[in-house]
Amino acid sequence: MADAQARLPKTIVQKFGGSSLSTPELREIAASRVLEARQRGAAPVVVCSALGRAPDPYATDSLLALLGPSRNGPNRDLLLSCGEAIACAIFAELLTSWGADAQAMTGAQAGIITDAEFGDARILRVDPANLIAVIQRGAIPVVAGFQGASESGAITTLGRGGSDLSALALGEALGSEAVEIFTDVSGVMTGDPRRIAGAHTIDRVSYAEMVELAADGAKVVHAKAAELARRTATPYVVKGLRSNFGTVIDEGHLPDSVHPVSGITSFDGVTFYRVIQGDIDDAAERARLERELFRRLAERGVSVDMININNAGVFFITDGDRLDVVRAELVDLNLALRSRGHCAKLSIVGAGMRGTPGVMYRVVAALDDAGIEIIHSTDSNITISVLVPEEDAARAEQVIHDSFRLGRRAEKTPPEMTAGGTR
Repeated sequence: MADAQARLPKTIVQKFGGSSLSTPELREIAASRVLEARQRGAAPVVVCSALGRAPDPYATDSLLALLGPSRNGPNRDLLLSCGEAIACAIFAELLTSWGADAQAMTGAQAGIITDAEFGDARILRVDPANLIAVIQRGAIPVVAGFQGASESGAITTLGRGGSDLSALALGEALGSEAVEIFTDVSGVMTGDPRRIAGAHTIDRVSYAEMVELAADGAKVVHAKAAELARRTATPYVVKGLRSNFGTVIDEGHLPDSVHPVSGITSFDGVTFYRVIQGDIDDAAERARLERELFRRLAERGVSVDMININNAGVFFITDGDRLDVVRAELVDLNLALRSRGHCAKLSIVGAGMRGTPGVMYRVVAALDDAGIEIIHSTDSNITISVLVPEEDAARAEQVIHDSFRLGRRAEKTPPEMTAGGTR
């Protein structure tokens, strides 16, 4: 296999999302991107998502609606895999009609082997032998994203955004020169342009920044795909289909203490919880109750975030309102509960904030000056997350974006960034 890969021309993986393939016109633009890569001397490997979005007939959610309520399983995954199979067959035929030999392939035929966790399978390995054979005969493989096969041969799906994961896994297995993810927006933005005036495309971000942005609401790359790229050091670029312009994600991005923030993401519909431990003074007993609380929530399928534990209580958020579930698990634990719904989580991400004083000050000052309440906050090396009232989320994003001058680069260091203190 190593010898076969050594004899390969340089490959480039190009992934096209459903919104980039939804109409004949868009499919023609996508095909031109593939042929442009070939003209540059690369051997393209294409990954396709299902065509369009619901209510388009072959979109994943449209196929899912045919089943109605159903549990994850082999029958469900087999149906859902059809959307990508249809897309890659149509796209391969389009390339063929333009004079390029192209072969449609399922994820299994492309060598993507997964576990048997239907609906959210994990890629175990990629055997690119079939892909290599297609490339060596001069054809373009067009692979159905979002899917693979278990060791027993059952068709599996990789979860939401799984086509991004397919593309990066194939790129890593082939040792590709590049992975290009084409979307309907021109790369990773400093913020949501529908909510933030002056938001623009970021030229370059690090793997770690992209993992944080994807996990906290940026929808241009799936979080699992961003993590795979970080773990395997697979460079990739997110591009707009029409513009052919976007954001490079690799380790070439150097932290910048003058401009410590790269972007802002947010999502609404969050509920905030404070669990009060009352008069429990024994540290061991408090730790036991905290452990028991999180164990119970995990068993009930409640995902928690923005966790903070201190003498004032246990603080966390859930996506959506899980108050009834959380309250039910506290009944016999002698723990009081306070909650607040209709919140939004804002995440401020930037590798340059690591070790740079004054970043948290600027976040707090910007929101305070705008009269926006900070309900809760947490931070890590490269991310500060704040919880605000949902009705103030868009305004909060704008004032933070403006505070860090993300819409226009400042020519000199802001005075507050030279002050002492920590984040």
